[in-house]
Amino acid sequence: MKLLLIDGHYYVYRSFFAIPNLSNSRGEPTNAIFGFTKTLRLMMKHLQPELGAVVWDEGLPQKRVELQPAYKETRKEMPKPMIPQLEFIQKLTPLLGFRNISLPDTEADDLMGCYAIAACKRPGMEVVLATNDKDLFQLVGPCVKVYTTAKADLASPKDAFALLGEEQVTEKWDVPPGLIGDVLALTGDSVDNIPGIGIGRKSAAALIREFGGLEPLLNNIDKVKSVRTREKLANAREQILQNRKMVDLDCEMELPVAIDELRIEPDYAALISALEKCEFKSLLQEVRDEAARVATAVQANLL
Repeated sequence: MKLLLIDGHYYVYRSFFAIPNLSNSRGEPTNAIFGFTKTLRLMMKHLQPELGAVVWDEGLPQKRVELQPAYKETRKEMPKPMIPQLEFIQKLTPLLGFRNISLPDTEADDLMGCYAIAACKRPGMEVVLATNDKDLFQLVGPCVKVYTTAKADLASPKDAFALLGEEQVTEKWDVPPGLIGDVLALTGDSVDNIPGIGIGRKSAAALIREFGGLEPLLNNIDKVKSVRTREKLANAREQILQNRKMVDLDCEMELPVAIDELRIEPDYAALISALEKCEFKSLLQEVRDEAARVATAVQANLL
């Protein structure tokens, strides 16, 4: 069994900025809706998962805000044309066959982590995370991979997508997945407004590799070769430890929807009706053709 967990807001934003100036005859923007729908359908084609969910941010966890009150404060407001599209997409998601999952004051990466860890306790389960979230790369292992279509991550220009496992993530980050949080504790994360200490990612990874982790590094600062780096580590010790807590995934939450309830089941009639409102010609035809094939296959199995 394969479980596909999709970082909802990431793909809505990516679709919105990747496809500008698309609207229907009523002047309603549809660029994010089109991109998101195409992307989910492409994932289905690439991965053929049996189970799936789109996971959404719904506020910030109190414990992270208490640790660092400026957490994510630098993020820009959602563009106005995206707001009605996001609402439409969240209604469209179940029609595409996926469950929407969110919890108040909870970020998508934490929820995705909870589902990934729970699913991996089941024999024969494979989990695919469709995301660009740095924190989620910590979970990659024998059961968990990250789905990407980024050119930099593809083994060949001819490839349409890649599944990043332990080997690929280690090559990408210069440390194994389990040590990525230690690297981020040193570098910070400008996207989330988590302050760094003036050490770049390559240098941070080299230090973590050399000492075997953040704790042994901080316990042996005097053994760091560079005087300047020793000073940075010593002066920012509390900041580093705080950062490490910030990037640690909270995977202790109870699952709001049981894994067995995540079977992917598109509602083709309702999906076609929704896409007609958006006036997507080629995409609409694709869905109609697929619905006809599925109906034919179901009928054949009944005979």
